[in-house]
Amino acid sequence: MTEPTLADWQDLYGALWRIRLFEGHVQRLAAAGEIPGFPHLSTGQEAVAVGVCTQLEREDVLFTSHRGHGHVLAKGSDIEATFAEILGRQNGLCGGRGGSMHLVDAANGVLGATGVVAGNLALAAGAAWAAQAQGRQNISVVFFGDGATGAGAFHETLNLAALWRLPVLFVCENNGYAEFTSREEHSNVKHVSSFAAPYDIATQTIDGNDLPTVWAAARDAIAAVRRGAGPYLLECMTFRMAGHYVGDSQQYRSKEELAEIREKCPIERLKRYLVGRGVAQDDLDAIGERARNTVLQAVERALAGPRPDPATVLDYVYRAPALAAIPG
Repeated sequence: MTEPTLADWQDLYGALWRIRLFEGHVQRLAAAGEIPGFPHLSTGQEAVAVGVCTQLEREDVLFTSHRGHGHVLAKGSDIEATFAEILGRQNGLCGGRGGSMHLVDAANGVLGATGVVAGNLALAAGAAWAAQAQGRQNISVVFFGDGATGAGAFHETLNLAALWRLPVLFVCENNGYAEFTSREEHSNVKHVSSFAAPYDIATQTIDGNDLPTVWAAARDAIAAVRRGAGPYLLECMTFRMAGHYVGDSQQYRSKEELAEIREKCPIERLKRYLVGRGVAQDDLDAIGERARNTVLQAVERALAGPRPDPATVLDYVYRAPALAAIPG
């Protein structure tokens, strides 16, 4: 992959803003009762999604977690259809049936988000095994938080992925918390990358809030996986600016900690990087304004979309022959 040009970095700056603004609208509408369930926002973690997903091919498959809006958007899913899905509208990615934690866009390689912590890891390995068995060149990418490393599925998946040299990239967004519990309180292992050593998996721990750093590390990791070097674990140290879910009062975090996190904002860091390379503030403001308009228009169109017809509630749930065979 070639090094991004200055124009490319400005496009990536816009991508960060689109995710940030998208999540802001999700937070506002969820608080107003317009969105069902408990959305989990990726505010503050945008650099990981953009740095990894914008380098993937359409055929590469992506498995994300309950905090997956940014990954889906960065992979290239339609922003209006993504928002419509979260709002439970018929024109959503899954016809309004999946919602925030179950986004799927198979045509774009997004094979699913899940609310089950670590539940996506084995699925990603399975997709990688299928690609390997069929001689396809696409890779599998899975995102998870540091809390997932406490699940047996994490270790089982790493073991088989290493044993079979599967083309899968494991991306840990280590934001320091497993729901409401800090890393220090639930694990004696500081860095998730340490878990890769016993399985002889290539790994790297990086600053996940610095987009140029994430982009370079992801480039190398993706290239290694794609050329058949086996699985790779990329640990991105990052921070979520919002709570675990919309409505989380964050009593477990101090005001000082939250203020420190805001100082590490990936958008502000990329802005400083671009200004240092000669990009005018007016140009950056224009990029942000275009992102704002794009997201606002998508939200308005999604809100205007129809809700699914209740008569179709059983569509896609059962195979028709099985449903017809049920008495009554």
